[in-house]
Amino acid sequence: MANFDNIRLEKGMYSTGRSFTAALESLDPSENYKGTALEGLDAYQRQLKRFDIHVSGTGSDTVEKFFKTTDSATLFPEYVARAVRQGMDEADVLPRIIASTTVIDGMDYRSITSTPTEDEKELKEILEGTVIPETVVHTKENLVKLQKRGRMLVASYEAIRFQRLDLFTVTLKQIGAYIARSQLKDAINVLENGDGNNNAASSISVATAGTLTYADLIDFWNLFDPYELNTIVTTPSVMASMLNIGEFKDAIAGMNFQGTGKMITPLGADLIKSSSVTAGKIIGLDKSCALEMVKAGDVIVEYDKLIDRQLERAAITSIAGFAKIFSDASKVLSV
Repeated sequence: MANFDNIRLEKGMYSTGRSFTAALESLDPSENYKGTALEGLDAYQRQLKRFDIHVSGTGSDTVEKFFKTTDSATLFPEYVARAVRQGMDEADVLPRIIASTTVIDGMDYRSITSTPTEDEKELKEILEGTVIPETVVHTKENLVKLQKRGRMLVASYEAIRFQRLDLFTVTLKQIGAYIARSQLKDAINVLENGDGNNNAASSISVATAGTLTYADLIDFWNLFDPYELNTIVTTPSVMASMLNIGEFKDAIAGMNFQGTGKMITPLGADLIKSSSVTAGKIIGLDKSCALEMVKAGDVIVEYDKLIDRQLERAAITSIAGFAKIFSDASKVLSV
């Protein structure tokens, strides 16, 4: 039965151990709206409709609209969290290097790993009566190091109450973009230096120091067997050097890059440019099995301060860490 108009909203819904939207969904399931005009909206979006709050578009309301009633003020922290998440998603390249994402409730997490020998990587014929080869999976010695990344939102209610939500969202999305870039830096550090369990990426150097050639990239690509080199992360300067290699300048690659900004590489790898990579380094990885992301919940906002209009210092944070899955599924080429 549809009852979104009658739900009592309160701050305690943010401290239930689950998201605010999940708490709303338990009281007002979306499945009750199938076949109605509200189908396609989640429980939070129905509450925005209830209080006639428009958060985007040319007709967006002002921040003040959230604080017309005590109930509607309760929706404000979730608006902030969603805008920050949107900014993270738009600036996030982590899905291009992450094999798996694990969400945990606490702060302690120990990942698993398997370190097969070269002989164990081969799928040999099993003769009758012989022992079947084993793949041993075990927990790592050290916990995944989780990092808290975020920003302090510093703005009095009087300063923002008349600002349009559409414009305020842009500012919040920038906070999300900052968090995403910081988490990418953490991920790249783990790919290169390991996660504290003696699993730093093996490194090789180009044949001629300071000069990157197509042959160097082919040799690098050849090291990944039985893994696949399907993703390359490097600095802007090294990326420029790669694009100036003759094999990257064929007509088809040039037309595609000029028309779409997407590069075709002879290695078939996804190329990611990031200043977080150590200067003169190229990180290659098999995206399907190199890195795990561990998240301690979702975007966290200080909901008390936001609801009570005490916006002078409201923290917006996200806690995440990274662990290597197969240590030799990522390698480093030094130019």
